[in-house]
Amino acid sequence: MLPTRHRMTKSSEFRQTVKRGVRSAHADLVIHLQRGCVRATVDQVEGPKVGLIVGKSVGNAVVRHRVSRRLRHAAAELLPQLEPVDRMVIRALPSSGTALSASLRQQLRDGIDRSARRQEPAAERRP
Repeated sequence: MLPTRHRMTKSSEFRQTVKRGVRSAHADLVIHLQRGCVRATVDQVEGPKVGLIVGKSVGNAVVRHRVSRRLRHAAAELLPQLEPVDRMVIRALPSSGTALSASLRQQLRDGIDRSARRQEPAAERRP
């Protein structure tokens, strides 16, 4: 389960991450990742923040909550890959309601890797 301190709760955090983060689209998810967005020192930051957007287009309340639980669990497993000052918003697409948990987990892992590569300076990129 995703610890409370890693959950994004403020709408301003969601807005800023979606606006300024790097977007990575997949079959069932759209991931917005903003690296190093907090100006505070690493000691003052509790860790990366993750927010979920699961709209009504995904399904009824039961389906939306099931998708949210799956995404929170997958995000908790991937927290070590994120820096303490990172923010990530995961938007579930309508097809995520019928997707397997393993598929969602793999798409999330790929999205983090892809977004991280896009934000690296050109000199640090690997061939």
